[in-house]
Amino acid sequence: MRYFLLFLFFSCFLSCKNDTAKPVVKDESSQEDKVTEKLKPADDKNDISAISTKDFREFKVLDSKYLTNKDIWSELASEMVDFTEEDYERLKPYILEQDIPTIQKSISDGYLSYEQLAKFYLHRIKVFDRENPKALNSVISLNPDVLKQAKAMDFNKSNADHPIYGMPILLKDNINASNMPTTAGAVALQDNYAEDAFIVKQLKSKGALILGKANLSEWAYFFCGDCPSGYSAIGGQTLNPYGRRIIDTGGSSSGSGVSVAANFCAAAVGSETSGSILSPASQNSAVGLKPTVGLLSRSGIVPISSTLDTAGPITKNVIDNAIMLDAMFGEDTSDSKSLMILWESGFYTSDLEQSSLQGKRFGAPKRLLSDTLYAQALEVLKQQGAEIIEIEEQQLGLPNFLRLLNIDMKNDLPQYMANYANKDIEWRTVSDIMEFNIKDSINSMPYGQKLFKGIAEDRGDAEFLERIKDTLKLNGKQFFDVPMNTQNLDGFLSINNYHAGFAATAEYPALTVPMGYTEEGVPKGLTFIGRRLQEKMLLQWAYAYEKAANIRVAPTAYN
Repeated sequence: MRYFLLFLFFSCFLSCKNDTAKPVVKDESSQEDKVTEKLKPADDKNDISAISTKDFREFKVLDSKYLTNKDIWSELASEMVDFTEEDYERLKPYILEQDIPTIQKSISDGYLSYEQLAKFYLHRIKVFDRENPKALNSVISLNPDVLKQAKAMDFNKSNADHPIYGMPILLKDNINASNMPTTAGAVALQDNYAEDAFIVKQLKSKGALILGKANLSEWAYFFCGDCPSGYSAIGGQTLNPYGRRIIDTGGSSSGSGVSVAANFCAAAVGSETSGSILSPASQNSAVGLKPTVGLLSRSGIVPISSTLDTAGPITKNVIDNAIMLDAMFGEDTSDSKSLMILWESGFYTSDLEQSSLQGKRFGAPKRLLSDTLYAQALEVLKQQGAEIIEIEEQQLGLPNFLRLLNIDMKNDLPQYMANYANKDIEWRTVSDIMEFNIKDSINSMPYGQKLFKGIAEDRGDAEFLERIKDTLKLNGKQFFDVPMNTQNLDGFLSINNYHAGFAATAEYPALTVPMGYTEEGVPKGLTFIGRRLQEKMLLQWAYAYEKAANIRVAPTAYN
């Protein structure tokens, strides 16, 4: 059990922790709870896929000490005065829980405009997100120009050539976007105004509206170690709309997952080192894609690991996920891992409606079969013509996973600060930021900075780092390749972020899609894992499953 907890802690980033005001799993736990505990990742204690697995019964901090609703709305409040509750109710059927193609059709049919769409989401954020009994603390900042830009979208909509055009998108607040600070949730970066990250430029080039920034686990959860997922000093404690202060948000893209679930945006962007998209997407009954490392640029994103980091979309459904991926991919020559992609825009969305599971062979780890929701999901796949092959997992570890992250972040953070951060910020290294935090430790680091301390103290050199990388990548690939080759599998089926560490080190894509809710109402995701650059296949499989299962339910308190 000790190793299980450590592993889970490390998969946070990977992760999903029960940091709750009161425990989700009680002492007299249900049979499903007991079964689920046995099923979670139980691998090498150094794999941070489990970084967020403590059972938090009490939050030290709920609301931000640095941010108020007044701050967030200072530049937009006057532009929202003409948007009434009657407007909101009239627009609700056209927007709430609708996918992007449906919203676009409603706009083309004249039922709403891009400006009204942006105002609808802004209205929901103002009503639900902060300083009220249903507060979720999922949004950190809003784009002060979003309504002006939305009006321009209406004026120029004849030029729209991508389904992302005019869609309001929230970005995890470790992704640079002009006119808003990129804080990574940290007080040290509260004035980090910088130019657009490469993927933001890609989104804008297709016509996406950047609505604002989403809260996150501070420094993408590679900071405190002993804290709830979804907490940052700037944003406060993100809460799950399916069980506010009861169900964990998952981390570290917590605000991205929550804001999608609560219909605060058309879609959101998260980032993952190992589980940081898969965890909050599954915990918030959303669709989350962790792409092949290099498919999406990392330039202009606050890093943990240049080896493993990637951005990725979080959406309510698979079609929107494909649209988002299609709008973001592209070669970035400033990113050492960026891939030269030969296909054109539209590749990920074309023919998605014709997706089929007929004859596809999926590997299902035997130890997961006792999970009721997983078993039900497998039956849905079988009914759609898929073959399920029960497999024993490779007995492989992920040695020195945490050391990899330590050494990478020690090197990569100064590179981000030098090349992509605001030049007026004087602190450049992990040690600089630790020293800054000590000046106001109660507010800037109420849970401490244990993981930052580990980074600063790690003395691993470049040669050691390369050996770690080689071993981890070999083990990660072997974990999937051996059963895929011996059993002639198309893909691998997991739950939530349970195999995020292996997918991370293999640099393979993984996509999670809602597969149901436990007796306590906790969402869970069926996670498809494929080989390098098989994102289109993952989207097709997930689309066919989603259509057949039709399992997602919106959080009732936010309808």
